[in-house]
Amino acid sequence: MDLSPRKIDLYIVKKFMGTFFVALLLIIGIVIIFDISEKIDDFVSKEAPLKAVIFDYYLNFIPYFINMFSPLFVFITVIFFTSKMAADSEIVAILSCGISFHRMMVPYVFSATLIALLSLWLNLFVIPDANKTRLEFETQYIKDRYKSVGRNVHYQTAPGEFVYAESFSSWNNTAYRFTIERIEDNKLVSKISAETAVYDTLKGTWRLKKYFIRDYNDDLTDNIRSGRQIDTTLALSVKDFYLTEKTVETLNYEELNDMIAIQKMRGDANVKFALIEKNTRFALPFSAFILTIMGVALSSKKRRGGIGWNIGIGIALAFTYILFLRFSQMFVHTGTLPPFIALWLPNIIFAIIAGVLYRIAPK
Repeated sequence: MDLSPRKIDLYIVKKFMGTFFVALLLIIGIVIIFDISEKIDDFVSKEAPLKAVIFDYYLNFIPYFINMFSPLFVFITVIFFTSKMAADSEIVAILSCGISFHRMMVPYVFSATLIALLSLWLNLFVIPDANKTRLEFETQYIKDRYKSVGRNVHYQTAPGEFVYAESFSSWNNTAYRFTIERIEDNKLVSKISAETAVYDTLKGTWRLKKYFIRDYNDDLTDNIRSGRQIDTTLALSVKDFYLTEKTVETLNYEELNDMIAIQKMRGDANVKFALIEKNTRFALPFSAFILTIMGVALSSKKRRGGIGWNIGIGIALAFTYILFLRFSQMFVHTGTLPPFIALWLPNIIFAIIAGVLYRIAPK
């Protein structure tokens, strides 16, 4: 198959990319209007500055929104302009000139590659920093502050060192019924129990109040010490007592990997949020290829009813993919599937569907 560039390649790429970005601008404009109408009361009641609303919130909201709904934009774009080409008999003319259906797919795949790389670039480099500013704005002017991770928190702060807190108060940075256990060779060697543990943000230490220290000896005896207060250093801060469902969205790829390693070491159940975010950042851009092939296969045939039927099918399938991608996260939360398999499952299923459609598409 001759892959040398042709005029028809440039023609299809221009149609693809042009329609894609026009659709983006139109839909983003509509979404921003609806979002403003929904949040205008919060902006007014909390006196959000206009500059912050525009530059801190909406300017950082746009790349987040583009990436979230990029599968929808890609699919609708392909369905729309390919259906129009088919209705105008352009595809028939292309195939009649000796260009095979497989060769015609080259500019489509090239355009999908550009969009996938754009999405990956946004995921890895742009959106994490944008989310930091956007979420800070939401915290200050729209939503309440971070939620505590709840009660009965267990962490492994270092190899052989385990921390437990019955509850944590974000108002005074205090953990209640706080214990530190140190284990060596599968044996408990010491345990520190305290009624409260207050985090000193300046020193980065924990102040244990009304504490008991119990050291266990090899001869099954133990030594007990107690006091009113004592300071200790742990690989644990106040931030570790907050949900990381949104925090992971603000981390770049290296920071995300570091968090995953730390949370796995600690046995933190919130590691699932970081694993979902990591796999989504790669699975979502890859969908551009699948949905492009599926879109061409569905819309390359001229239909009697015009392009409306194709667009309807395209929107339905695109929303199905997005919902499936979100629903697949439930498999991670329930422990049914590992994050990698769960987040790539929509791509696998839709890739099979795209392959079948492409095989039976009129050529």
